Amino acid sequence: MANAEEAARARTPLGSALAAGVETLDLEQEIVFKRYVRLVLPLDGYVFWVAQDLIGPSALYGRAAFNRAAFNESPAVIKRASTFVCKGSMHYASDVRQEEAETYAANRMVFTSEFEVNDLNNVAPGTLWVGEFDGRRFAFSSRSSWYKQADLWHYTGFAIYPDMETQIVDDLAGFDATSVVVSNSLPAWLGLNGYVPPYGFGNPGLTLFPSFLSPENFEPPFATVHVVPESTRGLALAPTIGPTSSHAQLCAERVRITLWGTRNYSALDFVDAVNQYSLATDAFGLMNNPVVRDEKRTQAELATIAMKKSIEYEVSYLQNRMRAIARQQIVSAVPSYYISRE
Repeated sequence: MANAEEAARARTPLGSALAAGVETLDLEQEIVFKRYVRLVLPLDGYVFWVAQDLIGPSALYGRAAFNRAAFNESPAVIKRASTFVCKGSMHYASDVRQEEAETYAANRMVFTSEFEVNDLNNVAPGTLWVGEFDGRRFAFSSRSSWYKQADLWHYTGFAIYPDMETQIVDDLAGFDATSVVVSNSLPAWLGLNGYVPPYGFGNPGLTLFPSFLSPENFEPPFATVHVVPESTRGLALAPTIGPTSSHAQLCAERVRITLWGTRNYSALDFVDAVNQYSLATDAFGLMNNPVVRDEKRTQAELATIAMKKSIEYEVSYLQNRMRAIARQQIVSAVPSYYISRE
């Protein structure tokens, strides 16, 4: 007779039948998953995923406030296993997408397992599991279609798009950590994270992230910087080419700052800090009179609204100036080292 623990783990009749079907389909198939660590360049906040095996004694990881779990510490995830093998059934569907700038195949991957894959569910912040099947590398974005009586787990996601392969780093030998990726004013805004004025107004404790790149489930207060792509334009008739072939161009663009978890006084302090920063550093010039605007972010389950505000700026700047600011961030960044105790 089965004891209480065995009975608790026993499959339902439907689950046993479906598990037998999965075993028939998968033919003892095993998928190898490799762990990657989130790396944010201190230059402009661009996110890369670096194979965990490459993260060791390094001054690159943790160089900015938005790139480490704690001050001057590497994440504990580096001490964990870098790969794991999971048994299950994998199938995918391909869809060719034709867009203005590229044509590519979107492969939707569905992985079915007889058991809950804890490594995929309990993902630590700043880590990503990437699997490979039939020459396609993929990551999962959701667990769906789970039915308790069926006792099967389904994990879904898309294979890595060709234009995203540059963000997955398996070899640091060719990795460029000294060049700015963006061409807009974003590096100047991220410079506010470490700005300490000799007098006047400083950053009121807000960490700024690039839009779409804030850490997962990051708790407020924080802010995101969104440079409206179509707003970037040139103000001068032509760029200036220096004696060393340096390129400088006066530009302008619209920037939207979204504040999370801030009250009115903190938002107004941030406006004063930006004014002080612009005046003291000449990183960018202000072309409008920005004001704080309250936004509405709801969650029906709570019947309340979030503490969300936005500020829109019109700024002017020199594109070569962004390169100089990025260099300053590299010089002033705090390095972080990891020493293995194993």
